[in-house]
Amino acid sequence: MKSAQPPDRKISECSALAKAPAAMLAPLPYNAISTVHSARAILTFALLASSLFAAADKKLPIEETTNDLLTITATATLDRDQIKQELGYDLGPDIALVHVTLHTVSDKPIQVSHDDFLLISSKDGQRSQPYEPGQIAGADSLTVTESGAKQATRKTGLMIGGLGGGIGNGGSSAQNPDLKVQASHDDNPNPLLAVLTAKILPEKEITDTVSGLLYFQMVGKLKPKDLELHYKGPAGRLALRFKP
Repeated sequence: MKSAQPPDRKISECSALAKAPAAMLAPLPYNAISTVHSARAILTFALLASSLFAAADKKLPIEETTNDLLTITATATLDRDQIKQELGYDLGPDIALVHVTLHTVSDKPIQVSHDDFLLISSKDGQRSQPYEPGQIAGADSLTVTESGAKQATRKTGLMIGGLGGGIGNGGSSAQNPDLKVQASHDDNPNPLLAVLTAKILPEKEITDTVSGLLYFQMVGKLKPKDLELHYKGPAGRLALRFKP
């Protein structure tokens, strides 16, 4: 038969058990708290860095993009002399040529439209849809006269030469009671119009591969690396950027 434990021993054991949880919940020393905060800061920085690297990895593909329906390959020419060499005509500043090749991936026909494309400058936010050949080298013009003297002739679309030179958006002059504006049409064939029409990306339904040019207006000193070509059409949404 076991002897009973002394009362003072039981009281001592109970006191130790009661004090144990309180010791475990006691405040951490200052150095320990500082270490925890530092660890949290390092973890937060690591997560932020990983998210930034992930965002960098999501940059648009360079000069080619594809999905289940369509592959788009494109290059951009902004140099004025290179454009003149390719077309045989000087289009002035602020024109970008984009060489586009479309290839259908599936058996589904894809309708091609110039309005499906948009050129965006990541440098300054410019956005431009393609110009049609008639907007660049159309036969219609406006003649502005002041007090009977001929001042300038403007194309009603994109202006080449004319008032101020270069390329810009044609339009009516500032309101002035002494100005007279007269519209005219030139029936003589424009050789530049023929070239632009022959080289433009065809608008048609495709089931294989088609290539051609798109003409955009981009103002200022830009490089191909500053531009993005976006497509939104029957084949969905696609986008690419150009080589530095």
